[in-house]
Amino acid sequence: MEQGNDIPSVIEEVFKRYTDGSYIKASMLPDLDLYVDQITTFLTRHLAKTIRFEDDKIMTKTMINNYTKNHLLPPPDKKKYSRDHILLMIFIYYFKNFLPISDIKTILGPLTDKYFHKDADLNLEAIYTTLFSKEDTFVQEVLENVMKQFHMSADLFPDAPKADQASLREFTFICMLSLDIYLKKQLIEAILDKK
Repeated sequence: MEQGNDIPSVIEEVFKRYTDGSYIKASMLPDLDLYVDQITTFLTRHLAKTIRFEDDKIMTKTMINNYTKNHLLPPPDKKKYSRDHILLMIFIYYFKNFLPISDIKTILGPLTDKYFHKDADLNLEAIYTTLFSKEDTFVQEVLENVMKQFHMSADLFPDAPKADQASLREFTFICMLSLDIYLKKQLIEAILDKK
């Protein structure tokens, strides 16, 4: 940890990625079914802002084949993937950062069974669009909570030596964020364990 980190600037930069429309809107999805290489190119192009390191992969051909083999994704039709497949891959992409594949399967299984390739008004695309229509509100609420935690972290070690205060504040802030993630992950797991 470098003491010179400007945490508010880091917070602003991270949240700006998600308020700049970095998520994939359903209207951006191709109207034609795509081969796996086209899918990986599409996802990489639209989710590039979300990776941490340049060589990180959004989704690879191997990942997609494994998700299909393990019944997380329905099989493609003649090696082509539909808009619904892409929507499921987007959900998988976000979930896989903090949940094991077995939990993702538990979450997406009922959704896939009931809404995948359905022509009803309430289909996978409608569900996705509704969820992401609330993204700005969700992100704003998370940002407000993060800023509250950041300001709280400044008050915890007022008597520490001046030279140590920046590193203690950063450590405290990271611990608060970690606790938040940990508790929310525990809640997700408890909900899934009830199924």
